[in-house]
Amino acid sequence: MDIKRTILIVALAVVSYMMVLQWNQDYGQAALPNQTASTSKPAPSLPETASVASNDDVPTANAGGTEPNPVETVAVSDELIQVKTDVLDLAIDPRGGDVVRLSLPHYPRRQDRPDVPFQLFDNGNEHLYLAQSGLTGANGPDARANGRPLYSSEQRVYQLADGQDQLVVDLKFSDAGVNYTKRFTFNRGLDTSCSAKEVEQKKTGCITGNGYQIGVTYLIDNQSANAWTGNLFAQLKRDNSGDPSSSTATGTATYLGAALWTPEKPYTKVSMKDIDKQNLKETVQGGWVAWLQHYFVTAWIPAKDDTNLVQTRKDSQGNYIIGFTGPALNVAAGAEGQTSTTLYAGPKIQKDLAALSPGLDKTVDYGILWFLAEPIFWLLEHIHNLLGNWGFSIIVLTLIIKLAFFPLSAASYRSMARMRAVSPRLQALKEQFGDDRQKMSQAMMELYKKEKINPLGGCLPILVQMPVFLALYWTLLESVEMRQAPWILWITDLSIKDPYFILPIIMGATMFIQQQLNPTPPDPMQARVMKMMPIIFTFFFLWFPAGLVLYWVVNNVLSIAQQWYITRKIEAQNKASAA
Repeated sequence: MDIKRTILIVALAVVSYMMVLQWNQDYGQAALPNQTASTSKPAPSLPETASVASNDDVPTANAGGTEPNPVETVAVSDELIQVKTDVLDLAIDPRGGDVVRLSLPHYPRRQDRPDVPFQLFDNGNEHLYLAQSGLTGANGPDARANGRPLYSSEQRVYQLADGQDQLVVDLKFSDAGVNYTKRFTFNRGLDTSCSAKEVEQKKTGCITGNGYQIGVTYLIDNQSANAWTGNLFAQLKRDNSGDPSSSTATGTATYLGAALWTPEKPYTKVSMKDIDKQNLKETVQGGWVAWLQHYFVTAWIPAKDDTNLVQTRKDSQGNYIIGFTGPALNVAAGAEGQTSTTLYAGPKIQKDLAALSPGLDKTVDYGILWFLAEPIFWLLEHIHNLLGNWGFSIIVLTLIIKLAFFPLSAASYRSMARMRAVSPRLQALKEQFGDDRQKMSQAMMELYKKEKINPLGGCLPILVQMPVFLALYWTLLESVEMRQAPWILWITDLSIKDPYFILPIIMGATMFIQQQLNPTPPDPMQARVMKMMPIIFTFFFLWFPAGLVLYWVVNNVLSIAQQWYITRKIEAQNKASAA
């Protein structure tokens, strides 16, 4: 009968494992976009129903309101201006000069499809997400009643050439004697000293944040007879669709929403629910406004000395907008003037974001345990610079953390070893006092006191490690460096679950072995619960990032070795004392 039951249990486990694998294959990967433009072809034109041609999005220049100016319906330009650098592939709509499409060639949508880049900005293919900028105010061309300006350019396709470090794209528009130039400046993002393999592996420093920074400068040449006055505005516009870069299936999603910098708080979240409730209006000197999603961030960074009106609102289509309106710029008749801002659109590379603007690195949102996650990532990154593999870096990090907690763990394991040694005496007390729980508890406490045993000592290592475990979870989940980072064999992405669930099964096995080294709880119900813990944790870890499970497996193996050594040492001492 026992053999039949064992066979049935094994068969059920195998069938369950195969079913989970099939489910993971069918539903575990992000869907590819329906229409994917080749990076070697010009970006397609905008849909005729798009609304970016209208200045419905343009904020008023005064601080007292954010309502759009009254406008007439204007047709959208059907010829986008494509710009391609070594790290960006984007499209600019000549009507208004907004960045309406932007993809990241070095960050594939899926690891098994390196030819399909992740698309950050989009205007109607999968969702709506734009970076808009312009000149509003008394004479601003974007505030005209007949719609936003239609810029012209010398070319329709621009590309950063080999050996070229900077690419400048000028859009031109003239109105009422004033000549406008909207200048986009793009920089090289790849370190030419890095090999193609190092770039593919995203070795630290090989892909710099400079390539994801886009300078936007307005040059105003006032050839009219009157003074010109206007305000620079820049904003991010997005619909309420989900996060296309999110890959976690653990039920804990990363933050999707807006954020901004204020002097009081260098990182302030403004969620879509917050914008639904009320519009934010705040005067800020310098700073930045951003939109966050998993692994990637887009941000407008104004000049640090400018005092700007930061605003959030919803447009008539229900899309969410966060942006700023700069101070008034005055250009006398016959004079020239200019104003500038910077757009960042790319991965959350902490050191590059910190260098770009204070507090912008906080958009790598590690949650409430950021004070632990930041040093963990710093240490992990330095280990990776030596080893060149994030998986082995996690193993080394685990060794370092284990060494840091070694004294506490040793004390705990000694307590558990003593508990294991007195287990026969505890069983004898149980038989002696039967159902008299009060006397049983008193006798147990006297025994613990005599043998210098802390019955809660075995819980300390887990309790102390839980904050580190949670901080590492957010580090692996939020750090873009972990995205699609391979380890060995079947683990090709440490930021998502093990595709074959082998690491969680190994974790459960190590947990079971570790449990066998612990003393059996005297309470039968507690003992049964403890026996179920390895199974429960195995299922719990199935959908955790493989890097996190790797950490727990290595930690368990080290704990088993340490506990086994201490237990054997104490048992030998007890035998020597008894002799």
